[in-house]
Amino acid sequence: MVYNKKLVILLIMMILLGIIGCSEDKTGNKVSQEQEKEHIQIGLSIDSLLIERWSRERDLFVSKAQELGAEVNVQNANGVVEDQIKQIRYFIDKKMDVIVVIAIDDVALRDILAVAKKEGIKVIAYDRPVRNANVDLYLSVDNERVGELMAEYIRDYIGNEGSIIQIKGSPTDYNVQMVQDGFERILSTTKIKVDYAEFSPGWVAENGFTVTEEYLNTGKVPDAIMCGNDNLAANAIRALIENRLGGKVCVVGQDADLEACQRIVEGTQYMTVYKPVEKLAIKAAERAVDMANGVPLGLKETFNDGSNEVPYEKLKPIAVTKENMDDVITGKYHQKSEIYLNIQ
Repeated sequence: MVYNKKLVILLIMMILLGIIGCSEDKTGNKVSQEQEKEHIQIGLSIDSLLIERWSRERDLFVSKAQELGAEVNVQNANGVVEDQIKQIRYFIDKKMDVIVVIAIDDVALRDILAVAKKEGIKVIAYDRPVRNANVDLYLSVDNERVGELMAEYIRDYIGNEGSIIQIKGSPTDYNVQMVQDGFERILSTTKIKVDYAEFSPGWVAENGFTVTEEYLNTGKVPDAIMCGNDNLAANAIRALIENRLGGKVCVVGQDADLEACQRIVEGTQYMTVYKPVEKLAIKAAERAVDMANGVPLGLKETFNDGSNEVPYEKLKPIAVTKENMDDVITGKYHQKSEIYLNIQ
């Protein structure tokens, strides 16, 4: 049999193009390389998953982004800023459309984010700002209001006078300063004295126990303890319980962690601040996809990052106590069976 050489060569070329130009998706369907590249690529760099809320927000963010047709590459820095910088560099090399970062350090990421922006990659500072970085969006809860809510609760509970201690969060997290600004704004209208204050580098929860124990060892008992988050509050309460003071000192925190809600209904923690993190995560995913598609943010409010006015979108926090637990949290953020697990 005689073959047409030109026809054979043409058939071989078509087969090769088919092999090179197509791949299979998870369902076994043929997908061209051009189709694969059509998906929006988002890089999400997380400080650490040790804090309860970050796992929840990661899952919500990824789910919403995928629903909107984007692919998300999640990296966990485990609290190591050098690793977070490497992860962002990886996202840049992978030519992500958008990088969303929960910053470990509010200063150290500035240079690497500048590289991302130079490469045309949009950057969202999620929950925590990055100073002097001129990111494309800072999306968070109103952190100054968080501090105000803590101070207002303490003032209303102990009155206009008294002595308190503060166990603040990481000094490299600028949210800590904003919470402090709001806290001091309310306390300045009272005679309440901050008798002792300490930061918790890296948000190490054990510092809650150490600071509280050291203070109690002086022979003094505070009227209240302001804790930077609920993990710190848990450990402060542990120190109080070991000194037979559980439930006798007004302890406040933030994040509305499940165990904090349990402690509130049990009576050992008095208040936490609920931040609508579900809405925050979903909004972040929506904004990331919009930015990748060139959709204008349409925001009027800005946040001064030290050098630039950055588009700022903030959500409203809510104080949570035993009295409004069911209205704010039960069945919405945590289930009743979980919150009241230890209550007969």
